[in-house]
Amino acid sequence: MIGVQNGIPHPQVPEAVLFPFDDASIPFTAGVRLHMVAAKQHGRSQIVLRPGPPGAPDDRKVKFYGTVIPTTDELRMWYTAGGSRDGEWRLRVCYATSSDGVQWDKPALGLVEYDGSTENNIIGLRNGANDFAAHCVLEDPQDPDPDRRFKMAFLCDEYGEQVAHVAVAYSPDGLRWTESPHNPAVSPIELSGLIRHNGCYYVNGHGGFHFGMSRNLITYASYDFEHWTQASCVGFQRDRLPVLDLANVATGWNAGEQVHLGAGLWDRGNVILGVYDAWHGHPSGDRQQVIMDLGLVLSHDALHYYEPIPDFRLVPAREEPGGPGSLHPLEGYTPITRGPSLSHGQGMLNWGEETLLFYESWGDGDVRLVRWPRDRLGYFRAFNPEEFGRQLQPYWAGVERHCISCPLTTTVGSGQVLVNVDGVGEHSELTVEVLDEQFRPLAGYSGEACVPLREPGFRQAVQWKDRDAIQGIEEPFRLKVSFGGVRPEDAQLYAVYMA
Repeated sequence: MIGVQNGIPHPQVPEAVLFPFDDASIPFTAGVRLHMVAAKQHGRSQIVLRPGPPGAPDDRKVKFYGTVIPTTDELRMWYTAGGSRDGEWRLRVCYATSSDGVQWDKPALGLVEYDGSTENNIIGLRNGANDFAAHCVLEDPQDPDPDRRFKMAFLCDEYGEQVAHVAVAYSPDGLRWTESPHNPAVSPIELSGLIRHNGCYYVNGHGGFHFGMSRNLITYASYDFEHWTQASCVGFQRDRLPVLDLANVATGWNAGEQVHLGAGLWDRGNVILGVYDAWHGHPSGDRQQVIMDLGLVLSHDALHYYEPIPDFRLVPAREEPGGPGSLHPLEGYTPITRGPSLSHGQGMLNWGEETLLFYESWGDGDVRLVRWPRDRLGYFRAFNPEEFGRQLQPYWAGVERHCISCPLTTTVGSGQVLVNVDGVGEHSELTVEVLDEQFRPLAGYSGEACVPLREPGFRQAVQWKDRDAIQGIEEPFRLKVSFGGVRPEDAQLYAVYMA
């Protein structure tokens, strides 16, 4: 017999999150509809990091081709910046911290001299060189070497000005960095995403040695962060292949639908969320007329990605705030010179009761922020065909609206189920039932035994009549969530957690 390991791995995680838009985690549905939630629905985004005062290393330009990492009590940001003493597009890697994601401090690190002083926020990498293009930072507590706790993949002119190869570096604290002696380590790519998944490191972006348009999400892999594959995996593409007009490959590579920079990644354990630039190229191929929204993709192996709803605009590019060139110019803010076009780094995370996403106005810069209530990126709600002018067939009239998860296991035979839910109350409710792998109800965990969820909240604990957790289940099981009450369509299921 031959074993073929080409399926979705089975991760073991401290807490599983089952999003409605993750159809690998919740594959079965009846009478429910998926709604995705775009940012900027109730106002504009916020500019949270702007150029510094005159003489600062970021007094000319601030860009977010970088990373935000949450710690216990603060957010840490690595971003690219240019000073007025530098030429156009001469960028360094700088550092900032925040307790809320809105107000950011730029600490004086004392590591690199700039304009005669080390009282600045330039990190200690390559002596503060100003030839960086993009970088990703990964905190890797699984590495036994404390000097390699933080890892960076970056692009700079030293390793190829026109077609940059990716270089890597290590740090014990995220501030003082040592380059790999093997740089450049990775083949050419315009990067944005870096992750460790199932013991392997993956860096993604657009580029690679593939037929067709150059801007598709591709991924290289390494097991030691030093030696990387030359071959890359095409994980997500928006152009049409095979290319029918071969002339377009040579002359029209800026036109049409593409994936710019790959995807900035957010590892949720059993699913990876990615934010990518949805490149809408002008037929002329003029990059000044490119429009880019931010889209959402998912992966379960860090190689292959898909959109829950194709072409859904997670962050629409319309009406970004800024200086001259924006819809309502703000005095003293950076001008908007192209677009509307957005671009991302690796900066999506949960902080308190909110989900935050950091990004920039492509080319013009300034770090921007949009937010959602925690993990409320998309939801299931019960629907009736009458809402869309169709008649409900008699058979379906008696079927409850519900969804069923993939098989789950617990290593200790117990666990707690929590639900992120809104819209429940006197007339609408959710119940959770536990089934075995073959969809048969388990005694004590039926829908009738479940205490109905009628209070909205981000982490509402599920209880049954004689128990408040799953206990003594050694075999794989599934969770079934049912929508009930007089108005089941009012309930909104955003996530189910198994901890």
